[in-house]
Amino acid sequence: MIRHVVMWKFRRDLEETPQQIALEMKSRLEALVGQIDGLLRAEVGVNIKETASSYDAVLTADFPSFEAMEAYKIHPLHVAVSDYCKTRREHRVDVDYEV
Repeated sequence: MIRHVVMWKFRRDLEETPQQIALEMKSRLEALVGQIDGLLRAEVGVNIKETASSYDAVLTADFPSFEAMEAYKIHPLHVAVSDYCKTRREHRVDVDYEV
């Protein structure tokens, strides 16, 4: 199994607050479970504190294989969420590993 972890720091110069963006990302990403083959689990955590070094949200998603994860990344439903995020994020980091 592959675990995909992504963290985002959202922009501070928008009408939406980082907290609002994080909650919207949580709603959109977690709703993809059952809609995209191979996405076994998706959980988005919204940070409860803000420091200079902290990120605003984190996604942990599980896939049965690397190929399933790669298919998820280009699936139109995921691309729509990703496009929303790209206009609101300041920084993004990720890591993928075998479980």
